[in-house]
Amino acid sequence: MVDLAQQHEAGFVRLKDISERQEISQKYLESIMTLLSKSGMVEGVHGKGGGYRLTRPTDQYPIGEILLLTEGSLAPVACLDCQGPDCPRKASCPTLPLWKQLEAKITGFLSSITLADLMTRDEALWI
Repeated sequence: MVDLAQQHEAGFVRLKDISERQEISQKYLESIMTLLSKSGMVEGVHGKGGGYRLTRPTDQYPIGEILLLTEGSLAPVACLDCQGPDCPRKASCPTLPLWKQLEAKITGFLSSITLADLMTRDEALWI
């Protein structure tokens, strides 16, 4: 997504070019782009002159939203993952409040940073 943001003015960006710049396998990128495309975060066009591009301004892409879509969960432990099994110790777990607070901080932090913020490379924005 950062690569697409950096190439935003160029229009559609070929997956092969992203793969080479980011040193990520094209096959792995295809699976990520499929998710991003189905969610409407990126637009894909096949054929000559095709590729992918962002569908909205970079300041409208919270990093938390991107990670949640691509990773499935931001939960620091399996028992907080909505898709994970319900923990039988949940009612008596002394560490559960710690994990819940950590998850809230992680989610809040990642939701407060956008692709536009990453483009500035100013870490002071994230604190």
